[in-house]
Amino acid sequence: MDELEEIKKKKMEKMMTDLNKPTEPVVELPGKPIVVTDATLEKAANQYPILILDCWAEWCGPCRMIGPIIEELAGEMKGKVVFGKLNVDENPQTANKYKISAIPTLMVFKNGKLIDKLVGAYPKTTLTGKIQKYL
Repeated sequence: MDELEEIKKKKMEKMMTDLNKPTEPVVELPGKPIVVTDATLEKAANQYPILILDCWAEWCGPCRMIGPIIEELAGEMKGKVVFGKLNVDENPQTANKYKISAIPTLMVFKNGKLIDKLVGAYPKTTLTGKIQKYL
């Protein structure tokens, strides 16, 4: 019985140690697009499991058409996907790094890695279907 008691004691100590370890904070996934810049892109891509980054510019008509769709999808897909917006005129380093030559371009990051680019203004149903495959 002494050996069994020793095992129980060690197990109990380990359980108590594990209980007292700090846990990683739960990251709340926003329900609206976040603003991303050259300086914050890497952090945002690593912070969220799936980040869909809308690369746009103020003067771009198709970008203005897809903007409200991005807003809607951010709310509808809250908790699954985070949407970000990056103005390419104000953030040329990202545009150059990822060779964005046409806008709007949606860059899809999963666990910090770029996994796809969607170029053009898609209707909401089409865009939703394309995003579903990343979930």
